[in-house]
Amino acid sequence: MAVSTKNWAGNQRCVPTAVHEPTTTDEVAAIVRRAAEAGERVKVIAGGHSFTDTAMTDGHLLSLDAMKRIIDVGGRDGLDVRVQAGIRLHDLNQQLTDRGLALPNLGDIDRQSIAGATATATHGTGAGLGNISTRIVGMEIVTGDGSVRRCTETDDPELLRVARVSLGALGIVTEVTLRCVPAFNLHAVETIEPLVDLLADFRTLMHSTDHVEFYWMPGSRRCQVKRNTRTELPAEPQSKAAYIRDKWIGENLAFGTVCRVGRRFPSLAPRVAKLVMFGAPERDLIDRSDKIFCSPRKVRFLEMEYGVPIDAVPDAIGRIHDLISTLPIKPMFPIEVRISAADDIPLSTANGRASGWIAVHQYVGVPHEAYFQGVESIMNDYNGRPHWGKLHFQTATTLAHRYPEWNTFQEWRDELDPNRTFTNAYLERVLG
Repeated sequence: MAVSTKNWAGNQRCVPTAVHEPTTTDEVAAIVRRAAEAGERVKVIAGGHSFTDTAMTDGHLLSLDAMKRIIDVGGRDGLDVRVQAGIRLHDLNQQLTDRGLALPNLGDIDRQSIAGATATATHGTGAGLGNISTRIVGMEIVTGDGSVRRCTETDDPELLRVARVSLGALGIVTEVTLRCVPAFNLHAVETIEPLVDLLADFRTLMHSTDHVEFYWMPGSRRCQVKRNTRTELPAEPQSKAAYIRDKWIGENLAFGTVCRVGRRFPSLAPRVAKLVMFGAPERDLIDRSDKIFCSPRKVRFLEMEYGVPIDAVPDAIGRIHDLISTLPIKPMFPIEVRISAADDIPLSTANGRASGWIAVHQYVGVPHEAYFQGVESIMNDYNGRPHWGKLHFQTATTLAHRYPEWNTFQEWRDELDPNRTFTNAYLERVLG
């Protein structure tokens, strides 16, 4: 009996022909081989944290949740960690901590699988740090005919370079090897500051310490600023009561309540925005890195995020401010601003350029199309590149010229999946 599958936000659904839960690479390869011989499609879904339909299919849907082991730790200086691709980030972070290791940067959600996060170029913030995919130094991939390909920095390095960000279009990633760093603590300082001051010297702000980001609630003139600095000092975390107050009650329970009020009474949205920003706490603490980077997210939302040249961010924020003033329904979620370093991965949103990131959100059930389309129109003027796992309206035609190595990726796709076993509606739209 076919079972409907949906993503975390609930905006994408599909009814696959069959759902599989393989436990080994050989089982994955056998499923793909049978599907390819029958001319059927195959996709993988994990945490469902993509807002696009990138994991949706009416063919065979695979869950790699049973493939979540750390296989080996070794390599250069004992920092290379080989893991099965289905492991979720929160589980990986804990197991790395137990071994005295960490990833050098993370986003603020840790529910994704490592394969899903890297396939879509998921990133955190930091002028000197790339997205999570840049830490991959080895991969195992099941290709379109069920063959298994392995690549490292020394064995098939060009495939490794290309496959680090693949949108699932090259094959099913079953293992990744990550170059980690020794475990470290972060000194987190969170303040409330005027937006105008942050944009006045944006580049200096974002380069002022290891990790900087800020959240601006449309309708408010103030922002929550987060500065996270690496430190040798021992952890001085919040008390459990303070953590529950800030992260669970403040950022989830209370915020969810005001969002529901705003959804029911849209005219109250600007007041809701100011209430949220005035209620944001200032904090100063030290804790292990993943606990600082990641936060629980229980309030459901839709999101669009674009990468643009860093110096374009202040102008883009000003134009988004003007756009919001024209919208009949105002956003009730903050706009998130981050930066990251350039890389050389063909389909990475940071390919060839350091990026300023602007993420816009809207609470589930509130109309978002006019807001997101308006923001995308602004981002197009800066040659913006959309986060592959977040909502956007681009096509292969509009995207190809934004990626200098677009054709390189297409050539590898033709080699590894010539019959498009792994395609779906999303890949047909964005890759052709």
